Amino acid sequence: MVDTHGPIMKIYTRTGDTGETGLFGGQRVSKADMRVAAYGDVDELNSVIGVARAAGLDATVDGLLARVQLELFDLGAELATVPEKLDKLDLPRIEEEEVERLETAIDRFEADLAPLKTFILPGGCAAAAQLHVARCTCRRAERGVVALAAHSAVRPEVIHYLNRLSDLLFTLARHANHRVGVADVPWLGRDR
Repeated sequence: MVDTHGPIMKIYTRTGDTGETGLFGGQRVSKADMRVAAYGDVDELNSVIGVARAAGLDATVDGLLARVQLELFDLGAELATVPEKLDKLDLPRIEEEEVERLETAIDRFEADLAPLKTFILPGGCAAAAQLHVARCTCRRAERGVVALAAHSAVRPEVIHYLNRLSDLLFTLARHANHRVGVADVPWLGRDR
């Protein structure tokens, strides 16, 4: 349900019509800025996870990814903040605790899976395929944040989180196949 209390937000502001956008903290930057690209990739990842959740995941995985979506929103807000203003704004941050929680989830879901003996191709059931898309989108977001970190302040926990999240999404894709009795698709190479 949409909250109807408080000020009404307009969808369009016209402030971006010149190709610039505002960061939290007031600075205006090009919409092609590396920081904007990085938080845009994280926003896209959040959307792709939403699509995966709509593909019929079990309740435990859906709940885990619902929390991940909230954390990604916080992570995106951090990336959308002028680094010098980050400590002045009261924004929730991703910490090593969240990274460790992802690791625990990977270990828990991996325990039910056969050990990997070969690379696997993205695919299987619809939910697994969507989770593989999310994994690839996560890797792109991670690359964008790493590129940004080479030029501007980014806390290492942000990179750790995205790295671990892509591993979790891979594990959840395998879990989704396992849950419905569909084998992972092994990469066996091509006949040449």
